[in-house]
Amino acid sequence: MLAPAWIADGSEIADPMGHGEKAVQWLRKLKHPKNPAPGHPFQLDPWQERVVRRIYGPRDEHGQRIVRRVVLLLPRGNRKTSLAAALNLLHLMGPERKPGGLILSAAASHEQAKELFNETAMIIQGDYRLAKHLQVREYVSRIGFGRERSRYVAVASDGKGQHGKTPDVVVADEIHAWEGRPGLRLWEALDSALVKVSGTLLIVASTSGRGQENLAWQQVEYAIRVQKGEIDDPATLPVIFMAEEDDDWQDEALWHAVNPGLAHGYPDLEAFRDKAKKAQHSPFERDSFKQFNLNRWLDASTSPFVDMATYDRGADAVDLDELELVQAPCWLGVDLSKNEDLTVVVACWQDGAGGYQVHPWFFCPEDNLRTRGELHGVDYITWAEEGFIIPTPGNTVDLRAVEDHVRELFARFNVREAAFDPHLGRHMMSNLHDDGLPVAEFRQGWVSMAPAVKELERAILAGSFRHGGHPVLRWNFENIQLHVDAAGNKAFHKGKSGNKIDGAVAAAMAVARCAEGEEAFATAAPWFDDDMWTA
Repeated sequence: MLAPAWIADGSEIADPMGHGEKAVQWLRKLKHPKNPAPGHPFQLDPWQERVVRRIYGPRDEHGQRIVRRVVLLLPRGNRKTSLAAALNLLHLMGPERKPGGLILSAAASHEQAKELFNETAMIIQGDYRLAKHLQVREYVSRIGFGRERSRYVAVASDGKGQHGKTPDVVVADEIHAWEGRPGLRLWEALDSALVKVSGTLLIVASTSGRGQENLAWQQVEYAIRVQKGEIDDPATLPVIFMAEEDDDWQDEALWHAVNPGLAHGYPDLEAFRDKAKKAQHSPFERDSFKQFNLNRWLDASTSPFVDMATYDRGADAVDLDELELVQAPCWLGVDLSKNEDLTVVVACWQDGAGGYQVHPWFFCPEDNLRTRGELHGVDYITWAEEGFIIPTPGNTVDLRAVEDHVRELFARFNVREAAFDPHLGRHMMSNLHDDGLPVAEFRQGWVSMAPAVKELERAILAGSFRHGGHPVLRWNFENIQLHVDAAGNKAFHKGKSGNKIDGAVAAAMAVARCAEGEEAFATAAPWFDDDMWTA
């Protein structure tokens, strides 16, 4: 379980110039129409107060605020939207205001962007002291403070429209939902703008998401390492309340530990208990409870093949040089794309203990590499620079380069067989066969894939599948949507997201052929039928 120790330990928070105290006192003067208490005061509870003090109190020797980035990761119902709205006003009209200042809040969709805007507008409209100075323009999601010529604007995922702006504050709202190209463009536009002026502040306010090969996890994972003390970065303030893999999701003590608002009456404890009861009997409800109510970061798939923490146990390195030296028997699984995106070759070796070790080679068209990655919400550019993807010239996968690479693998390793889906692989199979290289069909239907998926699952669950932590392969496994037929057979599917699973498919093919080993190699039925070419 993750929670910042300083929230509840009563430790002193530096405030040499009194900015933290001024911020707290100003926020306490606000009103909130939804608070039924007399006078409708804005409820700033102790944990929230300490967050405010940690942001605005500490200063450097020049009087500049030390904190420039806040990662506020809380389960739903802990009023992070109300706190973010109050911070908007603190910078728009409160003691943190700047003449001509710009506060931007950004979200994945227009509807989500309106959530924070409407909360901010409601506080203003319920308090005449604010309403007489601030102009709320709902149709353009804009609030202005005419006297100071400052404004607050809520924007959505059209990143292009945000270039050129110079914000003093950016609130990145529910960043876990910033998916694909629009989310990456919006982040790029806003993040790059934060270096234009001094004293800028980025506030990431979100619940946990799914998957690790995405923008949100990159920001959160870094903040987690800062919170754990693995990285020393005083400019980043992580406020992360999160259940972890080994935590007992039914333990009410855990609920309180990761929901700081529960001690103050929110979220509703009885509703928590009711949802937890439903989650006992439904995997879907259980995942929902873990993600949104306990803030646990989950795998990308909504019907995952295996738990990714279990998959990650196989991240020890695969020594290709040693496998080449000893000439261990090797099997290849080849999944060819329709030329527009990822093609993959996966090599598999038995490890001598009933398990497998694999290594993938991914190929992608070089043209528009960034755009192709953005389409799936991942960073193909970095993967290519780090050697995890092999770019081929042009805007389609160069299958000649893939074939050359397969031949190189035959020359380097003791490859006993290369398995292809004949739907797209017949031409390459024919070329390899003509040169005496052993190839085999591996169709993608239930008959072939169900046993392959079963053996792959067995190996992963047993901790007997070593993959070296290859990030593209991990992403592919994370994307799997699992289909199960009436007989309990399992098959892979990419689901509605369209995200890639090619590496997982090729791995299953290679593992299946490797599992059968020498016997499969000796008895495999020939795929090549001369009669079909002489018709």
